[in-house]
Amino acid sequence: MKLGYVGIGLMGLPMAKHLLSKGHSVVAYDIVPGKALAAGAKVADSPAGACAGVDAVLLNLPTNEAVEEAVFGSKGVASAVKPPQLVVDFSTVKVENGKRFSKELKAKSRCAWIDAPVSGGPPAAGTGTLTIMAGGEKADIERLQPLWKDIAARFTHMGPVGSGLAAKMINQLIVGCGNAVMAEAALLAEASGIDAARIPACLAGGHADSTLLQQIYPRMTARDFAPRGYARQLLKDLEMVNELAAKLHAPTPMMAEALSLYRLLVHLGHSEVDTSGIFKLYEKEEGK
Repeated sequence: MKLGYVGIGLMGLPMAKHLLSKGHSVVAYDIVPGKALAAGAKVADSPAGACAGVDAVLLNLPTNEAVEEAVFGSKGVASAVKPPQLVVDFSTVKVENGKRFSKELKAKSRCAWIDAPVSGGPPAAGTGTLTIMAGGEKADIERLQPLWKDIAARFTHMGPVGSGLAAKMINQLIVGCGNAVMAEAALLAEASGIDAARIPACLAGGHADSTLLQQIYPRMTARDFAPRGYARQLLKDLEMVNELAAKLHAPTPMMAEALSLYRLLVHLGHSEVDTSGIFKLYEKEEGK
């Protein structure tokens, strides 16, 4: 497929490399200078420039504002001489914003919108094993089957536009709370004087077992906080989960506590550590 890509960055670099390795062509507008070239993609001078002759434009941007500017700004996707037929937004934005962007883009350019937030981080982006939760029209989803096949190990069409974003909010709630639980488990294991690193193998296959235990917990005990995902990005997502929960009158006290911890983590200057870096707060408590 011929693909435009707007927002090469932590996730975009490995994803673009993987797409190229699968035979897709990629022309990219780079918000992090040099990343598109490092991926091997052709470089566009604007989001509109990434639309020329492509089957779909992929967005992967850090904020609601960045998505809106990339699509509706003076050199955005909507201003392209020939806008694409499909925009796929891998970004995590507010559910209502995703719906609004879709409606406005359709009115301006007849371009269809698919919200397709991802989970799995840069390693999964580089190996084509992402989890993708998508919202959009069934016909539009089906047109991009070659794309989903090459980048996702698990792809679920959740419903109309906005549904993928709602599912991602649930994902981030679980990740945010799960990281906090893993940090407490690691702290308790180390304080007990046992070999804390053996806990994942000890509990494997039982009710306590999980991806968090097998992947996040070991990063904490190893103090390996190199970013697979940024703490500041999870904080942004948890803020959106909190806002959505309030609008839906859905009580989420565990998530609210995780949100307060990530606010503190970022406030203390750890915005670019891995999300598992929440353990730094528990280490601080231990040293009191």
